Amino acid sequence: MSRDSDKKISLLCAGAAQGLVEALSEQFDARLQCRFGAVGAMREAMFAGEPCDVMVVTTKMIGDLQRAGYLLLGSESELGEVATGIGVRSGEPLPDVSTEAGLKSALLAASEIYFPDPQRATAGIHFASVLTRLGITSDVSCRLRTFPNGATAMSELVARSLPGAIGCTQITEIRRTAGMECVAPLPDGYELRTGYCAAVSAQSPRSKLAAAFVRLLTGPETSALRRKLGFENSPAAAMGIASD
Repeated sequence: MSRDSDKKISLLCAGAAQGLVEALSEQFDARLQCRFGAVGAMREAMFAGEPCDVMVVTTKMIGDLQRAGYLLLGSESELGEVATGIGVRSGEPLPDVSTEAGLKSALLAASEIYFPDPQRATAGIHFASVLTRLGITSDVSCRLRTFPNGATAMSELVARSLPGAIGCTQITEIRRTAGMECVAPLPDGYELRTGYCAAVSAQSPRSKLAAAFVRLLTGPETSALRRKLGFENSPAAAMGIASD
């Protein structure tokens, strides 16, 4: 598509999908005004009345916002699932995190541990619970470094962490960060795969244009790019629109 500079749509978008949106921005025939961040922060921005034509957050949150009247029913389309994973700075040794014992050992040995907001970010909330379940929260508390979203956490790890630091966030955020290497998803028993979805705002004055971007973002022509960035296929039935 040739982009029309006179047309613009606004996005509130989870950080897990930032790399995908940025990669597709030049293919769309309108300018994109994007705010990226933790899903909780995106919901708060919508509630506060921030401009939004397209919302890209977790599948469950899309359903909640549709039921509340903020997003158009029937406008939703899935991007796929994203695993929460472990990353390190490029060039550093890759820890073995394939088992519970390996993950626990790697975290205890880490010089610092970077992850997103444990109150509002999907990966941050989950990782805080992982530390609790492993029984090491107090052991590593002085080495925890939290940031508003996963993209910022990984960028800060690259820029200022001590050697031997570990990061945990959505794999899509690790892969899009220059200087980071994705080690692996969290091991069995601690894994998290989160479905992401896009939908059109019920208040959008540009709903047709917004729907066209949702189709580009989630359509078959961009499926290879989504897989490359870390999105996995998820069943269309798992929309969560009808239940929590």
